[in-house]
Amino acid sequence: MLDERKLAVLRAVVEDFVSTNEPVGSKALADRHKLGVSPATIRNDMVALEEDGYIAQPHTSAGRVPTDKGYRLFVDRLSSVKPLSKAERRAIESFLSGAVDLDEIIARTVRLLAQLTRQVAIVQYPSLTRSAVQHVELVPLGGQRLMMVVITNTGRVEQRVIDGLGEIDESAVADLRTMLNRAIAGLHLGDVPEAVEDLPSQVRPEERRMAASVLSVLLESLVERHEERIVLAGTANLAAVDFAASLRDVLEALEENMVLIRLLGEAKDPSMLTVRIGAENFHEGLRSTSIVSADYGVGNQSLAKIGVVGPTRMDYPGTMGAVRAVARYVGQILAGH
Repeated sequence: MLDERKLAVLRAVVEDFVSTNEPVGSKALADRHKLGVSPATIRNDMVALEEDGYIAQPHTSAGRVPTDKGYRLFVDRLSSVKPLSKAERRAIESFLSGAVDLDEIIARTVRLLAQLTRQVAIVQYPSLTRSAVQHVELVPLGGQRLMMVVITNTGRVEQRVIDGLGEIDESAVADLRTMLNRAIAGLHLGDVPEAVEDLPSQVRPEERRMAASVLSVLLESLVERHEERIVLAGTANLAAVDFAASLRDVLEALEENMVLIRLLGEAKDPSMLTVRIGAENFHEGLRSTSIVSADYGVGNQSLAKIGVVGPTRMDYPGTMGAVRAVARYVGQILAGH
């Protein structure tokens, strides 16, 4: 591992390169940072950092730039992420709390994160498999039709119209609604099929056809996997960046949903922040990017992921602070819905 002085030099190289996009020389570091040593000592430290693979010399310049390995050590040794200002926190709170449903929460979150970080923001919809049933509503629509509405604890609303039920008795609908809610309210969606298995045998013979149709549509709607849904914003922010790979490769990778799902990884822990830098990314088109992601959820339960994609020359403390803060606010808003 590097000693504290060389780490301070590496930190200064990363900060200067991120802010100026110019290779960094020892004299500039001595002038701009209070490192407490001479330019000659800084130069020797930079030689050692280069030999260890933490910085490199672009062929056209006398200065040095961080490598993926250098950025990784910088991120691993960050003492803290950059907190948001009070004004930023207030703006996030008021912007997100104005959302009326899950779709709007996701849409506002992704726009907000792209604006805060000036990167590409990615937000995954809460996974249905991690959700629990909050309430089931059955609404007669006239004729032989019913509307079924399933509301989950994560704010998701699944609506289905069920047709061809024959004559609908409103008191039978009310009984079935009560029975359904008693059986499945509070259960995780994966546990619903077993919980409703015997329900048709518990209703009057003349109502079994309706009960069987409602349960069939209910189970069908729970099997459909919506966690593949991912929303992006801010791709225009990439136009201002010089990527080592072509911008086209990056944009093509971002168009593939399965790539984004793998990039973000599986939601595990709401307090966890993940940073993947350059060659650590499995997708060839994203080897010149870094991905900062976090889980969001309600209480200790992770529901899905949120993150940003940008160049490896990224303001890591600021980006990590923004991703973490927005993830927390989304969790608070979902908990309150």
